[in-house]
This record gives sequence, C-alpha cells and structure tokens, in this order.
Amino acid sequence: MTEPAQPADHRLVVIGVGADGWAGLSAPVRARVAAADVVLGGERHLAAVPSREGQLREPWPRPLRDGLPALLERHADRSVVALASGDPLVSGIGSTLLRLLGPAAVEVVPAVSSIALARARMGWPAESCAVVSLVGRDAHALLREAVPGRRVLVLSADERTPGEVAALLDSVGLGDARLHVLGDLGGAAESRVDGVASSWAVDPADLPRLHVLALEVAGGPPVPLGWTAGLPDEAYEHDGQLTKRDLRASALARLAPRPGEVLWDVGAGAGSVGIEWMRAHPACRTVAVEQHPERAARVARNAARLGVPALEVVTGRAPESLAGLPAPDAVFVGGGATAPGVLEACRAALRPGGRLVVHGVTLETESLLAAQRAAHGGELTRVAVETASAIGGFTGWTPARAVVQWAWTAPPSVSQGGADR
Repeated sequence: MTEPAQPADHRLVVIGVGADGWAGLSAPVRARVAAADVVLGGERHLAAVPSREGQLREPWPRPLRDGLPALLERHADRSVVALASGDPLVSGIGSTLLRLLGPAAVEVVPAVSSIALARARMGWPAESCAVVSLVGRDAHALLREAVPGRRVLVLSADERTPGEVAALLDSVGLGDARLHVLGDLGGAAESRVDGVASSWAVDPADLPRLHVLALEVAGGPPVPLGWTAGLPDEAYEHDGQLTKRDLRASALARLAPRPGEVLWDVGAGAGSVGIEWMRAHPACRTVAVEQHPERAARVARNAARLGVPALEVVTGRAPESLAGLPAPDAVFVGGGATAPGVLEACRAALRPGGRLVVHGVTLETESLLAAQRAAHGGELTRVAVETASAIGGFTGWTPARAVVQWAWTAPPSVSQGGADR
C-alpha cells in the first residue's frame, strides 16, 4: 500500500464548488478556504476564489496522476484546501486523493453534484439512470450503457463531447437517441439544448464547456447486446479464432467476474472472453495477450465497439509477455496452452482464490489438461454443442468441435505471488 504523503493527523480538505462559485459557498466553508496555507485546484476554481496575502495557489499538475504525489509531498507540513467541482467523490479529484492519502488524511466537503442537478432538471430518479464519465476517456465507453430504453447521464469532457456522442450513437444504430445538453447547472447562465443523435448539428462553439449530457436511448443495433455472458458470435469481428457463444458463457461462469477484479485473457484471439468480463461490471479490468499483431488490433476494435475501450492489449507471446502485468484474479487461456511454461506461469501469478479456466480442442491439449487435473485438481469438462440445421428437406443436428475445459481455483489462504494491483 502507498504510504500517506502526509501525517495521518493532518487533514487535506477537499471542497466542492458549484457553478455559482464562491457565492455558493457557506460562510464556514469560505473561512476554511481563506485560512488554508495552500489552495489547490483547476484554473477556473482558483480564479473564482479571493486571494489572501501569503496564501499559495497551485493548479493541478499535468498529467495529474504522475505529478500529484510530488505536489502533495511538497505541502505535507502545510494546511491544504483542494477545490473540486460539485461532489468531489462523483468521478472527481476526491476519489484520487482518498486513494493516495487514505480517509484519515482527507476530509471532503461536497456541494450538490452536477449529476444530482441533472437528475432534478430531467426528473429522473437516481435508480432509473446510469452515469458515465467521458472525462479523459474514450467515448466508446458509453456503449456499454447505451441499450434501448436506457437513460444515461454523461459527464462530458468539453463542448465537443455531445457531437462526438451523437455521431457514435448514430454509427451503431442508435440514431433515434435524444440528447439534452444541460449547461452550467446551478449557475446564473444555466442552459439547455435538445436534439436527436442522427440529426445533431449543434456547433460546439454554441455549447457551454461545463455541462452534463443527458441521453434517452432509443432504437437499437441489429444484434441485441446484453450484459450477461454469451453475446452472439456475430457481435465480434474475427478470423475464426473466436471462443463461441456457449463455450464463452461456460468459461465466464467459472471465471466469475467481480467488481474491481483483473482478468488475463491469454491467447485472446478476438478478445471475446476478456470483453465480456469487462462488460460484466464497469470496474472489471482485462489484459488481453495475443501474439499475432493483426489479431491484437482486432481485439482493440472489438473492445471499443462493445463499450470497453479501456481493455489493455499486449502484443506478444506467453509466457514471456506475462511478466510485469497486474496480478490477475482470474486467467482464461483460450489458445497456446501447450506452449512450455504458460499454465505454470498463469497458476503462479493468480491471487489467492483466483480462478483459471483453460480450453483445448486438440488431443495434445486434452492430454495436458488431464495431467494438470491429476496434478493439481480442479474440474475437467468436455463440452460439445450441436445446432439444428437443414439436411435436405429435414432438420438434423450439426455438431461443433468439442472443447475440453479445465477449471482450477487457487488456494484461498496461500499466496501465489504476483504484483500489486
């Protein structure tokens, strides 16, 4: 765990500021800002707060993640106030500071978040809508939530975001979606612009930089996409190297994705298992390892199109390419299991209680997996799927190639090695 950059008894105070700026802060909160030795924040927030002689003002470093620890260390012996937008714990700097310093060193004083104000303006109960941040993120991340009938509140990166989102939705068959740009919520210049994705033609210069984008998703892609494992095979671009739908669902049932966990998808092919791991929950992460560059590029395209553009793709051969990766909570080996050292490296890297699932279609892999079960235990299953199809004027069963599946769970109380998350 990262050591706190400040003593545990020193509290960095993170203060949420609404669109009404300094005027919207209560007298006690203003006094805390005025009394601080150091005030941190974005340029907009710093400009909105009156200065005091002797008080140091510093903008957030760029890039933030790389520069933040050193910035906090420099001011470890001073009283520090950090200014943030709205509720600092809603996709804000407050979450980052808590992760770096720990809750004992950080106090959060929230304002009403822009998300809460957007829900109020739209009349949407919290449980009826999703929230997606596109600040510093690929707009394709929205697609996981963009299903027909869904309400989505988007924290936009800037005034260009609505146009980018409209074009993206239209490109995937969701052109009937309605967009509502809710600008400067809670401020004197609050505004609203409405439109439809397929015909969106609003100039970004006519939109406020600070806004929440409210979406009402309508229409739908030609292939319906759910969140459960086993998307239709036609949802993926592939060259034949694809874990088919029923086998994918079986593998993911044993991999058992949970929020915040990391999967290694080794021999990723089209990336389907790793993609559906990440679609299970927004906090799930995947590292896909694929030795063929053209397939690795295809994995990235599939991930973006299916709403998980943050999936990490490593182009290289296992086990060599596994060194230095974040320690996995689960590993799927869909190809290359017979390569020397692959299964040993995967088992050794798993966290305690981690899950390993390996698929094989050749006699050589089947023999290897039988030996692995004999040596380490686990569950060995042979999965055969048959599909009804036409035989002349009749209907019969067409078998797919049978797959042998080995599922193994690491001991829960014995460390298997691996790096920190």
